Amino acid sequence: MSDQDKLFARTRVRNDAFTFGKDTAAVFDDMLDRSVPFYGEMQRMLGELAADFAVDGTTIYDLGCSTANTFLSVGALLRPDSNVRFVGLDLSEDMLQKAEQKLTATHFPWPYSLTLHDLNDGLVIENASVALMALTLQFVRPLNREALISSVYRGLNHNGCVLLVEKVLGEHSTFNRLFINHYYEMKRRKGYSDLEIAQKREALENVLIPYRLEENKRLLRHVGFQHVDVFFKWYNFCGIIAIK
Repeated sequence: MSDQDKLFARTRVRNDAFTFGKDTAAVFDDMLDRSVPFYGEMQRMLGELAADFAVDGTTIYDLGCSTANTFLSVGALLRPDSNVRFVGLDLSEDMLQKAEQKLTATHFPWPYSLTLHDLNDGLVIENASVALMALTLQFVRPLNREALISSVYRGLNHNGCVLLVEKVLGEHSTFNRLFINHYYEMKRRKGYSDLEIAQKREALENVLIPYRLEENKRLLRHVGFQHVDVFFKWYNFCGIIAIK
């Protein structure tokens, strides 16, 4: 079970950049539930779509797997006799430890591996039918994103898909301002204070760098994906599916 997210509840003399270390890992599931709109529904959609594209004898990759919520979402919707393998990559050892504990506790039935890896350092995937990037690409440095998505494209089999969930910028400054305002209203409804919202926003500055929706779609098409569509949209959050 995750502890309640109180990381930014006290005034900080120095608000360091956001990290995915031990303190964050301890509250991460609660943070996701309260900070990401319709998080449970998005996870269900990721599970459904991944199960649609999973092919026997292939691998399902979760790039930025954190505490393995998406593994569990996909596994809940796969056929029990599916012959697939899961590979999770994350840059945080603490997140991977949480993931291992969760998969062990739930008796996750498919073979899997969890590997410490920074996606900024490049990537090689093989024989993939599905690649998942749930709230991951936005934390990859912009200069490295095209190379990363190109690697995902090369590692996917024909008719394989990438499922991308991202925080996005509005296409116009008015939209951007309104969407962000309503997002913060949602966080207040979830119990976050104005202090918590402000300090987390400051900590994420230059760590989480969002693109516009159209920029993400253009990037996917540029590296070779022929079919790109949106499967979820809520103000400044979106889910994108692309097929090779």
